[in-house]
Amino acid sequence: MGDCWSNTEDQFDNLEKHTQWGIEFVERYNKFVKDRTDIEISYAKQLRNLSKKYQPKRNSKEEEEQRYTSCQAFLAVLNEMNDYAGQHEVIAENMSGLIFAELSRYIQELKQERKSHFQEGRRAQQHIESCWKQLEASKRRFERDCKEAERAQQHFEKMDNDLNVTKADVEKARQQAQTRHQMASDSKGEYSSVLQNFNKEQHEHYYTNIPNIFRKIQDLDERRIVKIGESMKTFSEVDRQVIPIIGKCLDGITKAAESIDEKHDTQLVVEAFKSGFEQPGDVEFEDFGQPMKRTVSESSLSNSRSDVKQETKGGKSKGKLWPFIKKNKLMSLLTSPHQPPPPPPSCSSPSAVPNGPQSPKQQKEPLSHRLNEFMTSKPKIHCFRSLKRGLSLRLGSGPEDFSHLPPEQRRKKLQQKIDEFNKEIQKEIDQRDGLTKMKDVYIKNPQMGRPESVDPKLAEIEQTIEKLQQESQKFEAWLAEVEGRLPAKIDQPRRPSEMHELQSTAVNNCAQDRESPDGSYTEEQNQDPQLKVAAQSEFDDEFDDEETLAAIGTCKAMYPFEGQNEGTIAMAEGETLSVIEEDKGDGWTRVRRNEDEEGYVPTSYVEVYLDRNTKGAMTYI
Repeated sequence: MGDCWSNTEDQFDNLEKHTQWGIEFVERYNKFVKDRTDIEISYAKQLRNLSKKYQPKRNSKEEEEQRYTSCQAFLAVLNEMNDYAGQHEVIAENMSGLIFAELSRYIQELKQERKSHFQEGRRAQQHIESCWKQLEASKRRFERDCKEAERAQQHFEKMDNDLNVTKADVEKARQQAQTRHQMASDSKGEYSSVLQNFNKEQHEHYYTNIPNIFRKIQDLDERRIVKIGESMKTFSEVDRQVIPIIGKCLDGITKAAESIDEKHDTQLVVEAFKSGFEQPGDVEFEDFGQPMKRTVSESSLSNSRSDVKQETKGGKSKGKLWPFIKKNKLMSLLTSPHQPPPPPPSCSSPSAVPNGPQSPKQQKEPLSHRLNEFMTSKPKIHCFRSLKRGLSLRLGSGPEDFSHLPPEQRRKKLQQKIDEFNKEIQKEIDQRDGLTKMKDVYIKNPQMGRPESVDPKLAEIEQTIEKLQQESQKFEAWLAEVEGRLPAKIDQPRRPSEMHELQSTAVNNCAQDRESPDGSYTEEQNQDPQLKVAAQSEFDDEFDDEETLAAIGTCKAMYPFEGQNEGTIAMAEGETLSVIEEDKGDGWTRVRRNEDEEGYVPTSYVEVYLDRNTKGAMTYI
């Protein structure tokens, strides 16, 4: 095109198409910016939703996990990602305001200006075309008048030379020729004038009007190109402005990652799950090739009796010795019959055996002997039910004094409850002090209010403080017990059957029976009665948090059984009972009737139907 578009007067339509394409290009670029803005907004929204989704939920386990440095670092990453999303929102806002809105306004102005320029060009084109048409009309009229004048002259000369024509006709022909010559002369003058005017208009059109219009269109297109360049530059600057802040967000993520302390986290795990149990002693070897001489291991109850005595004298209660032994297993060892079960009757009719088989006689052995036998026997899967229960208590609800937890965990929970009570008490005290000051103000200024109107609220607060203090003292007593400041534990209510069973089996046997080196048992006569009570309380503490065993199947009695001795249960022929413990090879099966009566029956007297699903579910947690 050269330096100026004035040389393109013959390409007016092409220029119109080019400028239209230029505007469409600006609109296309503006749409690109709009789509980029929408992407930034959507990306920022998704980042915020992502950060919100993984934020720790209140009053949940995730909130407790925030004490670990790795979880704290992850929370910092989420916060930084939230700030990172904010920067993308800034990008979208700046692009929308500085580029998209500006270009939208500019496009409208550009279209209006382009329209006015091309309308002006069209008017100039129409004007020069009108002048040309006027010139052509004047030219044709002059040409026609000249031909008419020539024909009139020829007609006059012919009439003048004809002798037969009258003088009047000749004079008429002469006047008509003169008139035609005069019209031709006038047409010539008009044509000359129109021609001069057209040449002037044409010169002005092609050298002044059209070049000016084209220069305006050229300037418009150049400004459009400059505007596109500025918008692209702004496009990059909008991103560049947030790079430092985004860099700070990334630096924050890096700093959070570097703040992770694996030693600190593992120490928190140790502190959280430290039980405080005493470590058991070594289990001594028992030679079954020699005559039966059971040596009590260091972890048995009889050997721990001396520890009980020392702890009791020192004013401290001894910690639990067997964290994995529960009452159901231990009591089955203490009360299950040890003699072989009676053989089934030779006749299936109850009348053939009037009195039924003889119930096994209970042979009581020392508690230390039975416990030693349990500790050296192969563990059963069902023994871990208590572990499962302990886990569920940790995850869910448990006793108010947290007695289901290990000593160290119990101490922490009690201290936490005491701190909570102290905070509540302090809040109530602050509220009481505020009401007291308000009452004093009412007394001094009766017009502000009646002093007696505050008394009901003060009384209510006093009652609340008293209740909170009582609860706090209760937990402080339990904490003192755990920390060894109290000589005995605050007893929890027990079932009479548990008290009788533990007193009759565990305490008496543990306090009186002692194994001699030669395998016989001697009674310790000089035992301190207070020590017996302490041992009983210690034994009770060991097993007071036990649940009822779940049934693992059913059985049907094939023969009647009287079950007169302790540990057994009577049954009638054809009766269906729940099986809660399988035969361990001694010929006895533990059963239950009506959820409240249980005992042992001869395995050969019943037909057992085990629930395989229940059995398979009893796995180690």
